[in-house]
Amino acid sequence: MQEFDAIRPYSDEETPTAINNLVRDREFLDMVGRFKSPVLAKWAPAMLRLWVKRWLISHFAGITRIDDLQARLSGYVGELVDNTTTRVTHSGLENLDKHSAHLFISNHRDIVFDPMVVNYLLFMNGFRTTRIAIGDNLLANRVFAEMMRLNKSFVVRRSMTSPREMRDAYIMLSSFINHSIDTNDSIWIAQREGRAKNGLDFTDPAIIKMFYMSRKKSGLAFGEAMNRLHIVPVSIAYEYDPCDLDKARELETRARTGEYIKSEGEDTNQIMKGLTGFKGHVHVHFGAPIADAEDNPKDLAARIDREMHANYHLHTSNLVAYQQRGIHPDSHASRETVSDAVVTAEAWSEAEIAAAEAEMERRLDACDPAVRPYLLDMYANPVVTALEANNRRPHSTTEHS
Repeated sequence: MQEFDAIRPYSDEETPTAINNLVRDREFLDMVGRFKSPVLAKWAPAMLRLWVKRWLISHFAGITRIDDLQARLSGYVGELVDNTTTRVTHSGLENLDKHSAHLFISNHRDIVFDPMVVNYLLFMNGFRTTRIAIGDNLLANRVFAEMMRLNKSFVVRRSMTSPREMRDAYIMLSSFINHSIDTNDSIWIAQREGRAKNGLDFTDPAIIKMFYMSRKKSGLAFGEAMNRLHIVPVSIAYEYDPCDLDKARELETRARTGEYIKSEGEDTNQIMKGLTGFKGHVHVHFGAPIADAEDNPKDLAARIDREMHANYHLHTSNLVAYQQRGIHPDSHASRETVSDAVVTAEAWSEAEIAAAEAEMERRLDACDPAVRPYLLDMYANPVVTALEANNRRPHSTTEHS
């Protein structure tokens, strides 16, 4: 793994030292303290810091393997999931082999919760967790970078300045991903750079092309190289997005001024909001591994998109926004029409629709009038893409307890 030192996660051998450094890091202790007790963090930070340090040492000292660390953390992740959702459901895991590595290509709504909920569901159902692709922009926060490297995260470099530097970085990334699959370590990666703030989930063919870059010289055909990656399209659907208003404001600002400049610490704030904010019902669909890949990146990306859109689990929030926004010729279709056309929709009651309408109005009231169309689009667009998907097939829904 030495050739990947610039981007790889921590190894088991590095785990004890990394944990030891974190539990003695003041910034990390303060971050955990704010998470566990915001009131004490404000009024008695030194006392809380000492308590957090002792608590961390008692719970995590002596851990020497990444898998053991994740197993220890699983209970806390479960509490976070339970406290920020009404329920988490999943479908499609029966399509996967627990003894095989997969390349999970996912739509992207939340910086940390997306890969976290995927790995949580995999772990709870007896699968090994994935290595997680994160952008190098998130490494600006030193503590967060350490935490993510301890959690099987590897770096996708985006801040290159020259074409040659970009090519070399992508070849290394491609080699790392292929090496991981070859050594039976699964990968989670978003379908494109950045979150889909407008609710439109489309795979960037450049991501698919990158997968092949390290295989090209071997003479392996594109389709065969992709088949060896066991690509699994993943659809993550949130009933409510804790960062929806922030995303809508950004989109409105970009549309009005042509650019959006992030404030200092914005990524960190969005991470915390996404983790701790209310999400309602969250559903994750795991597609069947692709074993007959197309022979070029564009067509394979389109196929992944069709799988994602057809299996995106629509919520009442999506239908309500779809009807209010009026962006589709059939925008005032009944919920029965949408349910009939999209197999991932639920049978909604009148009470559920009324509750969703009230919640959407509350969120819209918190927006400036110019921002409201962007917030509605964010929730309505998954209905449009689901209705337009070419490949629709039924699947079962399983709720975790």
